[in-house]
Amino acid sequence: QVKLVESGGGSAQPGGSLTLSCVASGYTHASYCMGWIRQAPGKKREGVAALDRDGTTSYADFAEGRFTIPIDVAKNTLYLQMNNLEPADTAMYYCGADYWALVGDYRRASPVLVPGSPPDDFSTWGRGTQVTVSS
Repeated sequence: QVKLVESGGGSAQPGGSLTLSCVASGYTHASYCMGWIRQAPGKKREGVAALDRDGTTSYADFAEGRFTIPIDVAKNTLYLQMNNLEPADTAMYYCGADYWALVGDYRRASPVLVPGSPPDDFSTWGRGTQVTVSS
């Protein structure tokens, strides 16, 4: 069982920056797709950014150029670095992951990411961390 725990949310002013972290524990695998999803009150859930084991990344249009999604594999930690934040970025941010136990299964599922269209759902989710952007 994989567990994902997010942290790093909080308040920021427009134009500011925040970095979210997501630590994965439990029975993780070397073949994965991990990403961030957000949902604001009264709005649809939307994929923010994701990356896979091959280093392929996918960013939503609103995140392109402002957000990056580095990963520290040794620490089992995924990050979301958010710069030039806008009030529209206010939302609950969730970390999500899909894992494949066999590389062959991962390869058959590839490509797992579509450029410009990160997933808005994963098989495993964290509980989320709130980001609020206001002046």
